[in-house]
Amino acid sequence: MRIQTLAFLTIAAVLTAAPARAQTYDPAYPVCLHVYPWGGGDYYECRYTTLPQCNASASGRAAQCVINPYFAGVQVPARAQYRRHRQIF
Repeated sequence: MRIQTLAFLTIAAVLTAAPARAQTYDPAYPVCLHVYPWGGGDYYECRYTTLPQCNASASGRAAQCVINPYFAGVQVPARAQYRRHRQIF
């Protein structure tokens, strides 16, 4: 009886687990369009390179443009290397 109860609880836990959500931001583009459809289930369209380009697409829709926080094209300036001693030539 204990094994059947344990098996039932295990199966119930697996079936009721929430599905994992996919990544919402595409790291290839700096601007995303956040769309709010009438039926619910908002989503992101990350395929814009500039805010004006995104705003043109959002015009007349229930949507707004947002900056992609996961944009991978951002270049971080390199720090000067620390040297403990001066180089002597």
